[in-house]
Amino acid sequence: MVFRRFIHCVFDEREAIERWSLVRAGWKAADKTDALFISRRGTALSRQQAYRIIRSAGENAGTVTHTHPHMLRHACGYELAERGTDTRLIQDYLGHRNIRHTVRYTASNAARFAGIWERNNLLEEKDQEDEK
Repeated sequence: MVFRRFIHCVFDEREAIERWSLVRAGWKAADKTDALFISRRGTALSRQQAYRIIRSAGENAGTVTHTHPHMLRHACGYELAERGTDTRLIQDYLGHRNIRHTVRYTASNAARFAGIWERNNLLEEKDQEDEK
């Protein structure tokens, strides 16, 4: 089963994809598939091949944990949550059908809630002063 999603890319990502597309065009049978990532044989990269590539990259980088492709999604979810992105937006971006799968990212760092009441009270006080 092939699952396809379309996501918004920022300039750096588009530029990297364009550069990769130039390299990819020179690969064997690259014109026979519209897959972005292809094997040396020119077929769409399989899940197993992607897994091996990511695992190898993690080993080469010296990571202490077992690296796998889904870690990229986890890292993205945690980063979006750390930036204060709305949980429903994270859910949509990651393609989660159930919000429970997304909530794990928002519950990851209690420290980001430190001072939330103080900040809200300051905003309310400022609004009250502006009304005077």
